[in-house]
Amino acid sequence: MPRRKRTKGQAGHRLVAGFQRRDFLKLSGAAGITATLPLSRWVAKARAEALITGLSDPAAQPKFMEQVPNALHPSFIYDTSKGKIKVGVGPTAQQTGLVDAEGTKLWTPLWGYGDKQQFTWPGRTFEVRSGEPLEVSWENRLTDLPYLITNLDGKSVVDTSLHWAYSLPGYEDFSIEANGTPIVTHVHGGHSDFFVDGNPEFFFSPGYAIRGPQWQVKKYVYQNDQPAGNLWYHDHALGITRLNVYTGMAGFYFVRDDIDTGATDNPLGLPAYPYELAYAIQDRMFKDKGELFYPAFEGDPFWDDFITGEGATPPFPGGPSALAEFFGDHMVVNGKIWPKTDVERRNYRMHLLNGCDSRFMVLRFRPAPMGATDLTNAGDPLPFYVIGSDQGLASSPTMVDTLVFEPGSRYDIVFDFSQVAMGTRVIMENLGGDSPFGGAFGDDLGSDDFFPDRQTDRIMAFDVSQPLSGVADNFPAAFVGPYQGNNNSVDRLRKVALFEGMDEFGRLQPLLGTAEPATGYLGNPINWPDEEPYISAGLTGPMEGSIAWHSPTTENPALDSTEEWEVWNVTGDAHPVHLHLVNFEILGRQQIKWDAHTTADDRVIPNNKHDTPAGNGTYLVTQPVVQHNGLLGTGFKIMNLTYGRAVREMDEYVENAPKDMVTALPDQITRIRATFDKPGRYVWHCHILSHEDHEMMRVMYVGPGA
Repeated sequence: MPRRKRTKGQAGHRLVAGFQRRDFLKLSGAAGITATLPLSRWVAKARAEALITGLSDPAAQPKFMEQVPNALHPSFIYDTSKGKIKVGVGPTAQQTGLVDAEGTKLWTPLWGYGDKQQFTWPGRTFEVRSGEPLEVSWENRLTDLPYLITNLDGKSVVDTSLHWAYSLPGYEDFSIEANGTPIVTHVHGGHSDFFVDGNPEFFFSPGYAIRGPQWQVKKYVYQNDQPAGNLWYHDHALGITRLNVYTGMAGFYFVRDDIDTGATDNPLGLPAYPYELAYAIQDRMFKDKGELFYPAFEGDPFWDDFITGEGATPPFPGGPSALAEFFGDHMVVNGKIWPKTDVERRNYRMHLLNGCDSRFMVLRFRPAPMGATDLTNAGDPLPFYVIGSDQGLASSPTMVDTLVFEPGSRYDIVFDFSQVAMGTRVIMENLGGDSPFGGAFGDDLGSDDFFPDRQTDRIMAFDVSQPLSGVADNFPAAFVGPYQGNNNSVDRLRKVALFEGMDEFGRLQPLLGTAEPATGYLGNPINWPDEEPYISAGLTGPMEGSIAWHSPTTENPALDSTEEWEVWNVTGDAHPVHLHLVNFEILGRQQIKWDAHTTADDRVIPNNKHDTPAGNGTYLVTQPVVQHNGLLGTGFKIMNLTYGRAVREMDEYVENAPKDMVTALPDQITRIRATFDKPGRYVWHCHILSHEDHEMMRVMYVGPGA
């Protein structure tokens, strides 16, 4: 893979599509994370370093000892029988399976969701019926608490230089220390009215003392007017989503209907509880006393790589500073590190959620001897069926042995443990790297993609040790599912884009934008604001290219319209793209045909070799990005859009289901089709949480009023 380089242009310092990799940094017994700039792929250079004093060593932690909780256990499901419920966010502590050097189990302080003062990580599960509304009062019970996550010296990791809740106009005098942590809950995948969708500017502080500029109601009524699906809920407060979710703010939200009832007599014969399981997979770092750890300061893992090593000068020279991505070195399932469960030799249905910040996983299941804690003696991967994804069942089951699993997504699978003998351990393997995902995995990656002494290649284990019950096991692998795609006629083709530039401090800044001049729902041009600093920056006329969150809305579908979106990814890595409100059909992918005067290291023209394009393909030009504080960063605009060959369907990507997440691969155009059937203010964003917190999110306004 070619590496990115940062070079100087003909007129002073000009950001080009490249990145020079520096020395890698220390991690707790491991190293490895990458940042991205347009355009070329590159990989993390990981090298073993001494263990940082104060951090948990993942290699020293037990594997497959703790029993994993099932998020669909009846005792873990909220009682919503009255049609309304109060759910709060508050402090708690849990044993995750971490132990100290003497083997004593450690407690991890958390902020979780719960009712009646019982907060958990993950939050307890909602299970609702399609078409039956539920009223949820979300309560912020983080009163008089400092921010939970700190560095090794006890300093808060919140970066207040970002465009975040308390940096908005009129909110600058507020702080977490004085006013509490802002939160807002988003039901991810929910077909929700905009004012209860959990958009980032709808945040509120403890006791609703401070309310975001878009805040409207205390009671969120979810109509649940959608087919059965595996949704989830998590915090979405502006600029601190990555941190609030990291504290424990996430849980499952299942919709059931007459087809997918969740009961043993469901029409499709799908496995039901206790043979239906729900697992939220996340990655974390911990201090050696059990507390959560998140890097944000000079001397922390990843700081040299993203800040000093790349010449950035953040507003707080020693931190805290947001870093471009996060890859944890401990794998966690439903709040337990590397857990296990005991199963029968039969079919199990598993709902899998990728709740990681930045990590793409690539899943396989491999048999191993009972008691194995790694994959050294594991057998060949075992096949399983993918029967659904984000918002419901697929059109038909797909048998695979490898599955790409993007952040924010959910996959619904059926695994038959009768494939292996009694007394076998089946390990859920992760072939993905400890670095940004570019489409390669497994044998196509090199040692530079992985943490040394890597423990993240395994997630959890299933011990085939239980006698068969008398419950029938007749999963119909040939069932015909309800999803038939989006067959509505297309009202508009929209061209959006994924960029990565630099903020005003020289830090990597992922951005969204357009690949065409912006127009509103009536087709009228959307222009750059006729005001400073846009005028001085030369941003005039129709909006186009990279755009920060606070600038005018450019995605403005007409109400009840169906749009086909082309997502142009001109960055070096894959991004998991999420649209609120809708589900969409993934139509396919196509290569970007680049201009001959660009290179894999540099898609910008002029560059070190050419001042002008050859005229036979796509290229980028630099343009300023107006930041929330009025200063300027650097972004790009796509020129001469040119389409290359179609990309064949890939076996490891199963997408024949209603999706709200799509993997937009580098150097490709990804096509989706969605119908926008509720009016108002929604958002679309990259679901790498560190990216959405640093401007890779934009307002999407349906109908008039944007």
